Amino acid sequence: MRKLSNKPARIGALLLTGLLSVGACAPVCAQVANPAAPPPAAAPAPAPAGAPVPWNSLSQDQQHLLSRVAGQWDQLPAQRQQALASGSQRWLGMSPDQRDQARQRFNQWQQMPEQRRQQLRQRWEEFRALPPQQQQADRENFRKFQQLPQDQRQQLRQRWQSATPTQRKNMVQRARQRRMEPPPPPKPRRFPGH
Repeated sequence: MRKLSNKPARIGALLLTGLLSVGACAPVCAQVANPAAPPPAAAPAPAPAGAPVPWNSLSQDQQHLLSRVAGQWDQLPAQRQQALASGSQRWLGMSPDQRDQARQRFNQWQQMPEQRRQQLRQRWEEFRALPPQQQQADRENFRKFQQLPQDQRQQLRQRWQSATPTQRKNMVQRARQRRMEPPPPPKPRRFPGH
């Protein structure tokens, strides 16, 4: 029996793609599907949480992509099988540009100090623990942030970085309150002469 290496590039890329495609390094940004990308192979029905994924339930493309672990598949924990199956399905549905971006993110991830990776994992878990409405609101805020001009994003980053933890907490609370408040009613129009 072959021993799995700790960092096979392809498997790591799949796992990281899954992790980062939902924004572990940022407040989660949804990916936009590329209409020019070929449709992914039909996804098999997801296995129940904690249940192993049979190798023969994977599509041929997934099996090819995961061929490096084919001999060890049955020995992998069910959670890892599910992550690999899910990640391979996402990978197959990506356009070449999206795959290049995922590879770049994976390379950045590998070069990060372990402490930074741990912080990002913790942030991801905290995000996943939020109610779905809060997750959606955070995604929307991130999209809005990405649309700001570069200089304005830089100013906001500097303001955030120079704030104390208490100030940051207050900034987040104020932003959430503003987001949850209904918009003010429109002002009545005044027409000249009336």
